[in-house]
Amino acid sequence: MRWLMLNIARVVLFFCISLCMVKGEAVMSLDAKIWVAGHTGLAGSAIVRCLKAHGYSNFVLRSHAELDLRDQAAVENFYREERPEYVFVAAAKVGGILANSEYPAEFINDNMAITRNVVHGAYLTEVKGLVFLGSACIYPRECPQPIKEEYLLTGPLEPTCQWYALAKISGLKLCQAYSAQYGRKFISLMPTNLYGPGDNFDLYCSHVIPALIRKFVEAKEQNAPQVVVWGTGTPLRDILFIDDLAEATLWAMNHYEDNEWLNVGTGKEISIGGLAALIADIVDYHGQIVFDTSKPDGTPRRVLDVSKINALGWKAQMPLREGLEQTILWYQNHRDEVRLTNVVE
Repeated sequence: MRWLMLNIARVVLFFCISLCMVKGEAVMSLDAKIWVAGHTGLAGSAIVRCLKAHGYSNFVLRSHAELDLRDQAAVENFYREERPEYVFVAAAKVGGILANSEYPAEFINDNMAITRNVVHGAYLTEVKGLVFLGSACIYPRECPQPIKEEYLLTGPLEPTCQWYALAKISGLKLCQAYSAQYGRKFISLMPTNLYGPGDNFDLYCSHVIPALIRKFVEAKEQNAPQVVVWGTGTPLRDILFIDDLAEATLWAMNHYEDNEWLNVGTGKEISIGGLAALIADIVDYHGQIVFDTSKPDGTPRRVLDVSKINALGWKAQMPLREGLEQTILWYQNHRDEVRLTNVVE
């Protein structure tokens, strides 16, 4: 009986592999040499965790101090020496509304340089596959909701993040161009708002979720009477746990062949005010939540249409409250070592 079951399993495995080959899907072998650019950041570290959990172990990794991705010659030399077979591009200069407003030149120039160097180097050394992470902020401020992939470039961008968005759009189009002209498997994913263990909790340059987590945790500890939240609290956001994004990148590398970008999110939405109230509840904070309406809201509503990637086989798994609980616990346990920088190369 055991022999029969083993042979049935072998037949099923052979059928699955054959099906992938028929579809033209390039599945990474477990011993493939993999470079995760930006492996110390929120997305990059989650991708490394995900790959290890699936049995991958042959990594080539470089910190920003070891390899400046804005340096074209250094990046091309790295490719020639290490010859990675697969590349995940999670490296970027990131930050919230304040950082984007104060450093527009760095946000567009650094991100365009990073993407150009990493993608072109992958082309020169003929990597087998590359996944580039963009951002939902690429879409117009006032486009219909939920946001479909085809809404890109149909209207003006949100001014508070336009420089970062333009760099990400150029990266998406760069991957499309190399795929179209050279037949390379350069895939682009557009994730929604991300959160999770390893995030940036610096109030000066963090995104909304880590900023709210830090504010409410500290307010609880200090017995502060109120917590101030930027804006009106009315903007709506689609929130994705970082490990779900990591699974999406691996899924895309192994199962997606098209050069059209894919939205990655939950397809659900919550207001900033609702998010603040949920975080307050999790940390057991009972003070007043005050909205500073003198501060910008950003895009009024942003929820991604994820029907395309869902139909192809990937779907987010982490419930929002559980994901926030994990993130808050991680922050409380790592406060002395959390990242306080807005560069995650």
